[in-house]
Amino acid sequence: MLDKLPKEAQEWAESLPWKQRRYVLSLCHLLCAAPAEVQAAFLDEYTAEGMITKILTDYDAQKTIELSLAKFHITTSLTGENLRKYIRQFYIHSAQDMRRQPNKYLESALKLVASHQEKNNILNYILGFEIIKILFQMSWLEQERFYRLQINQDEFYHRYVKPIQYAHRVNKIVNPKDENVFFAKRDYYVQKPEIKEKKLVELIMLTFSTEQVCNLGFGLSHSLKHIVFDYDYIYNEQEEKPQTFNL
Repeated sequence: MLDKLPKEAQEWAESLPWKQRRYVLSLCHLLCAAPAEVQAAFLDEYTAEGMITKILTDYDAQKTIELSLAKFHITTSLTGENLRKYIRQFYIHSAQDMRRQPNKYLESALKLVASHQEKNNILNYILGFEIIKILFQMSWLEQERFYRLQINQDEFYHRYVKPIQYAHRVNKIVNPKDENVFFAKRDYYVQKPEIKEKKLVELIMLTFSTEQVCNLGFGLSHSLKHIVFDYDYIYNEQEEKPQTFNL
């Protein structure tokens, strides 16, 4: 099992005297036996500070994320408090993604800490999650305007819009009535979803995996043209004649 550790960690573990090895074993036992919430609290305190420091001292990476957030009119700032919240959320999301295996929480946290790319993973996750948050809070008309702007409309619709609209439906956030009646007045189409922050985060974590969120953030952090965004066009209050999604 020690062979799976990084070389430095393996050498350190093997060099410990028996008394200190007992401490390590006790800690391993307590962590593995603890519920995911307890593991989250511990790892948040034990690992987050180092990662927050790495991010806050990487001014180029910070600037890249801040420019991307500003493009989408997102005011979230990379403060220590926000970073800590997202690091903990990343741990939980990684363990409770589409596989729904809370017992994998510790494993996902260890992978993140051991990786040399952990800082970038967190930043990409923050950026991707913030973009999905605004998509979740758009009306279906605004979502349609958004996906119309993209170079690959079909891919964007099926990857992001369709799963979000499904979540809107099943959670009764948007309740389509007479959607198949062509001349029906479809108020639901311009309805702005009302979702409390806690519920919004839960829905996103249920709808998208950490990999999907990170991939979105990765694309944006490497090119601001990865997703086209026109705030004035998308949020224009003048209603257009709505078109049904039939891709």
